[in-house]
Amino acid sequence: MRRVVCPGSFDPITNGHLDIIGRAARLYDEVTVAVLINVEKKSLFTVEERIDILTTVTKDYPNVRVEKFHGLLVDFCRQNDIPAIVKGIRVVSDFDYELQMAQLNYRLSGVETLFMPTNPEYSFLSSSRVKEIARYGGDVSGLVPDLVHKLLIERLRG
Repeated sequence: MRRVVCPGSFDPITNGHLDIIGRAARLYDEVTVAVLINVEKKSLFTVEERIDILTTVTKDYPNVRVEKFHGLLVDFCRQNDIPAIVKGIRVVSDFDYELQMAQLNYRLSGVETLFMPTNPEYSFLSSSRVKEIARYGGDVSGLVPDLVHKLLIERLRG
């Protein structure tokens, strides 16, 4: 069985994230979406909320499962017998950062990292920008799944 992990904080998941997950799901037998537990970062949605959201918006992909993790991603990969990481790359600065992480992860564990170029439709998209736009009343429909759009409005505008 070919397994891969798509890691991230997904706070919130965007259509760009969903595009990468869906494309990975077509290429691999099993895709684990690994939600990072980062206690140092103030998140808009709790880890449990993000897992629920991800489970709902990936329900059309029967080979996708959603898990949480804390610590090193390569340890999570080792514990779950996952030999590869898929990362979406939007711009050159993403590649610069992700290449260093990929090389370090390989050195630590032998886990491979595969880079998937982001669909140009989503190349400008990030969770932090989505939250900022939504916080100031901007329209983020079309940038995030409908469920996330609804939850963002409820959370940020009350």
